[in-house]
Amino acid sequence: MESRNRGEYVERRPSRRLRAQVVMYRGHRTTGPGPLRLTLPSATVTLILGWGDPLHLFHETRGGPAMRTTWHAMLAGLHASSIRGGYPGVAEAIEVEFTPLGAYMCLGLPLHHLSDDHVHPDAVLGTGWSARLTEQLVAAPDWERRWAVVENALALRMVDAPPPSPVVAEAWSRLRACHGRLSAKDLAAATGRGTRRLQMLFREQIGLPPQSVSRILRFQRALTLPPDACRTMADRAAACGYHDQAHMNRDFRDLAGLTPTQLCLLADGAVSRGRPPAEGRLANVFEP
Repeated sequence: MESRNRGEYVERRPSRRLRAQVVMYRGHRTTGPGPLRLTLPSATVTLILGWGDPLHLFHETRGGPAMRTTWHAMLAGLHASSIRGGYPGVAEAIEVEFTPLGAYMCLGLPLHHLSDDHVHPDAVLGTGWSARLTEQLVAAPDWERRWAVVENALALRMVDAPPPSPVVAEAWSRLRACHGRLSAKDLAAATGRGTRRLQMLFREQIGLPPQSVSRILRFQRALTLPPDACRTMADRAAACGYHDQAHMNRDFRDLAGLTPTQLCLLADGAVSRGRPPAEGRLANVFEP
C-alpha cells in the first residue's frame, strides 16, 4: 500500500481463475486534490468504478485548451496517446486492467469500438450494471472484499463467453514475448495467416492493428528497462527494437509528448517511491 496525497493506492493480482484475462486490480482513495497524472499508452483495457468526486480527464485539442470530461465509471480501450487526469477531491475507485483478449471475452463487443476512446460501462454492459456493482463495492468493508466483488462479477460475465480466435491468441502471445519486435509481415508469416486477415482479427479482438500494438509494446519495454540495463539511450533503442535513437525519440514524442530521457526520469522516480513499472495503464502513471 502506498500513501500519497493523504490517500491510499493498493494493488492485487487476480485469482488463478481470471489470471489469463485480468492483469491487475487497483484501488485508490484520495482525501484531497493532488497533481494531475500522466497516463501513458498501454496494451490493456481499463474499467474504472468510482464514488465520491469523479475522475477528471483532460484531452488535448489542436490549437485550443484541453477538453475536460468527468467520470465516475469508465471503460477505456487501447490508446496510442497519453492523457492527463486526476481526482480533484475526496474519492475512491477500483480499476481493472484487462488483457485485450480478456476484455474481448468479458465485454462481448469488437474492441475497435473502444480504441482511443472512453465510454461509460453501461453502454457496453447494460443499463445499471456499473451502479449495481458500485453499490456492492461501497458496502464492502475493505479492499479484499472489494476484489472479491469485482472478480465474481467479471467471472460471471465470462462463463459463457466465446474464446478469442486461436490465431489472435497466438499472435498476441508472440508479440508480448518479443516486446513488439515482430513486423506485421513476420507476424502474419509466423501465424500462417495473411496480413490483411490478421489486421481484421486484431481490430476486432485487440482493438488496434498489429503495427500499432507493436509500437506500444516497444515503448513500454524501453520505458521499463532497468536504468542500468543500457549505458546510453542509443543502446536502449537498439535493445528495444528501434531502428536507431531518432526512431525511439519520435515514437516517445508521438505516444507521450515527452522525450525518452524525460520519461525514464519519471519512471525512475516512480521506482524510488515504491511503484515499480509494470504492465497496465495505471502502473505507468507518473506525476509530471
